[in-house]
Amino acid sequence: MYDIIIIGGGAAGLSAAIYAGRSGMKTLVMEGTSYGGQMNYTYEVDNYPAVDDNPSGAELSERLKKHAEKFDVEFTTETAKNILGLNDRIKTVETRKNRYLTKTVIFATGASAKKLGVEGEDRFYGVGVSYCATCDGAFFKGQDVAVAGGGNTAFEDALYLARFAKSVTLIHRRDKFRAVPTLVERAKENKKINFVLDSEVTKIDGDTTVNNIEIINKKTRKKTNIPVSAIFIAVGIIPKSELAGKYVELDENGFIKTNEKMETNITALYAAGDVRNTPLRQIVTAAADGAVAATSAINYING
Repeated sequence: MYDIIIIGGGAAGLSAAIYAGRSGMKTLVMEGTSYGGQMNYTYEVDNYPAVDDNPSGAELSERLKKHAEKFDVEFTTETAKNILGLNDRIKTVETRKNRYLTKTVIFATGASAKKLGVEGEDRFYGVGVSYCATCDGAFFKGQDVAVAGGGNTAFEDALYLARFAKSVTLIHRRDKFRAVPTLVERAKENKKINFVLDSEVTKIDGDTTVNNIEIINKKTRKKTNIPVSAIFIAVGIIPKSELAGKYVELDENGFIKTNEKMETNITALYAAGDVRNTPLRQIVTAAADGAVAATSAINYING
């Protein structure tokens, strides 16, 4: 039997594992794909405190996993399918082949960015295609970049990028925005930010990195090429909350609701990282969530 089972092996899950293992809790991390989650797709990490050697996301992921292993945390490459005995002191986490008993569960399953689904998007991911301006914006200092989207995130990204970039072209498929008016006004007042409306990105092109995007005007059907070094895609985030949603409360967008202790509405079930309703989705905030969730679980077990 385990004290803590962590479902998900990204930054939140691995951080939770470190805190749990270090506290002497018998801990199991379940990750059905690859440890590190979205972190693995980050070309270079240069904003994680005290990690100043700019590792790739995959390298940082491996460091976190080794750190957890130091405290005898166990790992399994299985996918959790069900959780039984929600109201019991001991719960059962089922996978396709096995059953694991545990006192607490931490959901750290993460989220994924919505894609445009255009040619070149996957090819140039990490080398000019990004879904996180705060992660990658500083790499394009003094260069021309684009943002696709029309919501709050797209405008926040455009304003953030304007601090580094030579110019920012915001591309939106309509002539009206979902973003709050204050953000729209700030962007319109910024001389570095240009708007291309009623348009969609149809292709992302380049050599080894992005150097051009093709757009089409939805009204005139005219195609145009825009030279840019990067495109930041901000058309939404999809939480990986299918399993958690069977048991705990989600918000209107499918993210897990928690309090500041990472507690869900079900006792002994916690959530951490990008899968919960959080204002910022970064490696450092996911790691912090994991630490809080593990500590809450530990206090519950020892209580």
